[in-house]
Order: sequence, then structure tokens, then C-alpha cells
Amino acid sequence: MIANLPGIVALVESGWRSVRVLVVGDVMLDKYIWGDVERISPEAPVPVVRAAWHNERPGGAANVAMNLAGLGACVTVAGFAGGDTEQERLESMLAEAGVEPALTAVEAIPTTTKLRIFSGNQQMMRLDTEAAPSPSNAAYGELLKSVSTSLPNADMVVLSDYAKGVLTEAVCRSIIADAGKLGVPVLVDPKQRDFSRYRGATTICPNLKELAAATGEPFSDIDRVLAAGHATLASLDMEFMVVTLGDKGIAVLRKNSRFHAPAVVRQVYDVSGAGDTVMAVLALALACQVEIETAVQLANLAAGIVVNKVSTVPIQHEELLGALSQELALHMDEKILPLKRLLSRVATWRSAGDCVVLTNGCFDILHIGHISLLEQARRQGDRLIVALNSDASVHHIKGPLRPIVGEHERARILAALSAVDAVIVFNESTPLTLIEAIRPDVLVKGGDYREDAVVGAREVRAWGGRVELIPLVEGISTTRLIAKATPDLPSRPTSSAFVT
Repeated sequence: MIANLPGIVALVESGWRSVRVLVVGDVMLDKYIWGDVERISPEAPVPVVRAAWHNERPGGAANVAMNLAGLGACVTVAGFAGGDTEQERLESMLAEAGVEPALTAVEAIPTTTKLRIFSGNQQMMRLDTEAAPSPSNAAYGELLKSVSTSLPNADMVVLSDYAKGVLTEAVCRSIIADAGKLGVPVLVDPKQRDFSRYRGATTICPNLKELAAATGEPFSDIDRVLAAGHATLASLDMEFMVVTLGDKGIAVLRKNSRFHAPAVVRQVYDVSGAGDTVMAVLALALACQVEIETAVQLANLAAGIVVNKVSTVPIQHEELLGALSQELALHMDEKILPLKRLLSRVATWRSAGDCVVLTNGCFDILHIGHISLLEQARRQGDRLIVALNSDASVHHIKGPLRPIVGEHERARILAALSAVDAVIVFNESTPLTLIEAIRPDVLVKGGDYREDAVVGAREVRAWGGRVELIPLVEGISTTRLIAKATPDLPSRPTSSAFVT
């Protein structure tokens, strides 16, 4: 399970909008043709694909930028292109997605393109168009000038190396050195066998095959490859290395430890672009000071989304948030918090600009009246906290035969509701101490209360909050349900249409 899952959800919801990322590397234009195969060519023993439709997408380093933009970041991408129609098309798609293209046009060198031909979901062939001659020194000078213009405004730099000529040793060392002087972290997706050109970066993120090639270890022996990766950390001047392991997940190598995050099991249709998604998520998480062990778990989840698509399709903010919400629903205990952890979570929500709502009650035998109250309470703001009376508190308020359901079970049931963001159990007869500690923006109670009788109303109004009274579901209460089920059981009389 992802550590501090609710906090990560809050971060994904709004924390990446202000993150500025500079991507430097080998940009490409990915082209796709889909069609049907109905016969073999009479000219040669090859299938004839009858084209039905085609598509184009930014690829390579440009796909990293697209993933970052899809997640909500502010992105600039720098690299070489051919000053041709492919560059124009690539820049147009990047700008349309909110990415700022800062591409250096190089004469006599075409924009790198990859044309993939599919029949159904089966890739039949790939045709690459890319540079043969190397760019001139003047072109590299223009590239570095473009990078130096964007670097002071960046929160994170991603070097996306596809071994197409942009990230030479001199370029890598120049960018890493300049970023280091400004205190800007640098993440590298390496393709070169010699990792020394990336020395001084925050981390490199090779896949297992790339790490095996760089260390000379057999690709089939994962433990030997990872051990060799450990041994290179000191010479690379890095605290950790992130190694993607395909369907086995992601490993984080530190000098004295190893962390493994298993892959999120998904139906795999196309792995192209999954590494770019991992890089984008890691860059954003680390820019927001998320621990790398948590960041790789988040990246795993994101990669599981994109491999479920055909072709290079960047992840979108809503997709990752939806997957995180499903994870959160499976771990309801993460919503049940002691006060110290709840206050920390509230601080995270407030830093994201969220409006915090609090309601309280016994919630003994959850019924439609409770559900209605909680759903309407959630609509009063962005986050809903439920302060739940403990068993001892309920016993004191409602008599010796209550509660019917214990506090642990009541808390877990409440935490399972999508409307509820956090649950805290309190022992006092009123939640006033909690209200003063949490300082909610909105305090919600049922409509059977008068505002001047709501515990905490005066305090909430004093710090600029408001009190909302929610209409009740007539004729529904826990007391009435108990009386109907057990007519001989004594109970305290009540005049309320809805009793918690």
C-alpha cells in the first residue's frame, strides 16, 4: 500500500499545478496506422494491411512532457528537431496540451519519427526516420542557451535520453552542473552504457536491461544486476538509483538498502511510453518532497494505467486520481486517525486550498438518515471529517444499552463511505476540544438543532467559519430502528426525527 495514501491523493488533486518541470532530450513524433489484414501480398510473403485510420502523438522526451502536462504540471521541453513539417506538427500538439516547446531546429537533420503499423492490436512493423549526421557545435550551443533560459524557473529537470544525439556527455554535465548551482534536482532516464556522463544527477532511472548493459552483469540474474547497481552509486555521486523491472515492479537502490515496489497487475496491451509515465510521476513526486519509496509506488500505479492503452498515450490527472481513489477505498483504516495525524492531514488539505468540513455524532446502526447527512455535509466543502463518539461517550449520552455497534466497527463503516475523508473517535461527551484543535471551516449538524445550541458554533464563527444545519430524513432514527427490531428493549424517549 502507498504510504500516507490520503496525503498523496490530496497532492495529486492539486499539489502539482504549480510545479515547473524542464524536460531535455530526444523528442520524436510517433505516427500510427491502424488497419486490417485480409490477405498476403502476391509480391512477397508479407501481410497486406488495409489502412483504416491514422494518428500522431508526441514521443520520446516529448511524451515525458505530455505525461507531466497531463498530470497538471507546467512543462517546457527542449531538444532538436528538423525545421520541417514534422516539427511544426509536434510543436502544435505540444502547445495544444499546454507544453511549452523550446526546440532547436537543425538543418539537414529530420525530426525523429517512428511509424508503427497495426492490425487490430497487433503491431506489424515499425519504420524509423532519424538523423544520420550529428548536429553542429552551433546547434548544441543554441540548445544549451535555450536550457539556460528555462532552468532558473524550473523546480525539476528531467533528462530523457533516447540515444538520438541530444544528451551528449558535454550536454549532460553542463545541465547537471548548472542545475546543481541553482539547487534544482535532476532525474535521468539513461540510454548510454556509460552512466558516468550522468554523475551528480539526483538519480538515474534505468530499466533492468539498461542497468545490466552498464554493469556487464547477465540480464537474467536480477540480484546480480541490482547488486552491481548498488556498487555504482558512490562513483555516480547519487544517494539512490531507481530501476524499473517490467512486470516485477520498481526497485530503489540505496547505498545500504533495497526497496521493491511490486507492479500493479493490469491487462497489458502496449508497454510503449510506460517508462515515460514513470519518469513523469517520479519527477513530480520528488519535486514535492515525497519520499522516493512512496514515489515509486505511485509511479507503479500510473504505469499500470498506461500499459492498458494501445499506442503512446500519456496519463491524465483524472486517471491517476481515479486509481488512487480506488486504492484509498480498499484501505479504509487510513481514514481513521488519531488527532496528531489528523491535524497533519488537515494542514496538507489547507495548503492545497481545501475547505474543511466537520460533523459529529454516534452513528450507531448506520441508516439512510446518516448517509443523507454525510453526503450533504461533504457538499459544503472539499474534505469531510467525522468526529465519532466513543463507546464510553455513547454510553454516557444514550444509556447503558447503547451503542449497539462498537466504536471500531462504526469507525470502519464510516471510513468506507466515499463522502468521508477522515474519522476520529473522541471520548468526551461533546466534540468541542476536537473542534478547537481542528478549526474546521464549516461545522455541520442535523436540522433538529438550533444554531445557538450546536456545540462549537460560537467558536467556528469566531475564526471566520460557518455553521450549516442539514434537513433530516423524516421518520428515520437509530432509536426507532432499535425499537422496531426489539420492541421489549427499554430506550430513552426522543423527539428528534433523526437520532445519531
